[in-house]
Amino acid sequence: MTLIRALVSRLLELLREIGDENAYARHLLAHKAGHSPAEWRRFCDERFRAKYQRAKCC
Repeated sequence: MTLIRALVSRLLELLREIGDENAYARHLLAHKAGHSPAEWRRFCDERFRAKYQRAKCC
């Protein structure tokens, strides 16, 4: 039973990382902000800006 709980816990952690929940939580801690729609928008804007400013050569 403990093995199943550990596997489920790891799976949920992986899904949170894929879904940007963990990154958003780190963003909130870094900016000392609370969860809000405006803060989510700021988080998304920062991520997309960083992603699309990096040029790809090929």
